[in-house]
Amino acid sequence: MICPPSLKPGDTIAIVSPAKAIEAEHIDFAKSFFESKGFRVLIGTYAYGRHNYFSATDEQRQEDLQWAIDHPDVKAIICARGGYGCVRLTTRMQWANLLREPKWIVGFSDVTVFQLQGLQLGIESIHATMPLNYQENSPEALDSLLSALTENTIDHTWNGTSHDKSGTATGELVGGNLSILYSLLATPLRPDFEGKILFIEDVGEQLYHFDRMLQTLKLAHVLDSISGLIIGGMTDMKETAVPTTWSVEELVKEQLVYRNIPVAFNAPIGHISDNRAVICGRTGTLTVENGISRLIQ
Repeated sequence: MICPPSLKPGDTIAIVSPAKAIEAEHIDFAKSFFESKGFRVLIGTYAYGRHNYFSATDEQRQEDLQWAIDHPDVKAIICARGGYGCVRLTTRMQWANLLREPKWIVGFSDVTVFQLQGLQLGIESIHATMPLNYQENSPEALDSLLSALTENTIDHTWNGTSHDKSGTATGELVGGNLSILYSLLATPLRPDFEGKILFIEDVGEQLYHFDRMLQTLKLAHVLDSISGLIIGGMTDMKETAVPTTWSVEELVKEQLVYRNIPVAFNAPIGHISDNRAVICGRTGTLTVENGISRLIQ
């Protein structure tokens, strides 16, 4: 995997909006935040825009992202928010330009599409909070974002749950938003899961749909291939009118009864205030022991 260069004060960051429209205040706050840390910030032409649901047309959003990829000064591309729309850009992009001059693509949720694209290219990316959430994020979330950009290292420790499975695994970190991952399993963006540490997070899903996605991962032999599993925020999960009485933990454990791999719940990743950065494609070590989980990259 190619590791894009670390950022240093004075380097240039671009903010683009490749998916849903976003209010100007969030981009302005992010610009001020990065400038206060010594970075130069450029804003995409259509980042503040609105076109129906999206920030701009597909062509315009592609133009902004391509501009950021091709810009000779830009060292990191910050996606302003998720929602939906990134997948509409993947076949429009000249991704080879990112190979010629690697740079960080940063985001989560719908931006998982670009992180899976990065895995196919062999370029690391950063799964981290986005400008939409900066004002409500924990200090740890923002500090870890800066650390990932400037030091390219990750070291997170968190309290697990009684459902954790102890053990240690070493492998490349792959994953992101479960709904996005699930939707792309039958496409060229499906990652190689063999020996990898998989991390997943999601928001607003029905529990039965969460189970459906896990069943699909099982049928696709994903859960047979991975060396470890990290479950981040499963935020605002919903029940059916007639309750299933399921829990996230029970559904995950059901799929891994016969697999002796570490499983870490409650990870500070996803649609939560304490959404800490991790590096997709980077080899790391997951340790789960005595109610404590740790991920080092």
